[in-house]
Amino acid sequence: MNIVRIIAYIFVIIGAINWGLVGFFNFDLVAAIFGEMSLLARIVYSIVGISGLILLFTYRDIYD
Repeated sequence: MNIVRIIAYIFVIIGAINWGLVGFFNFDLVAAIFGEMSLLARIVYSIVGISGLILLFTYRDIYD
């Protein structure tokens, strides 16, 4: 497993935890840490989205 996929997995897990917190407790952890839609929060959200796309398009490589 290459480093890009490992980083993508980490960010997807961060995103999943954040969405779980939003769904269960109406608490956005990324916004709490970096500020509501600040530049850093938008960067984190963008990286999580890109990570999801990377994993979506490379899911067949999981078993190789």
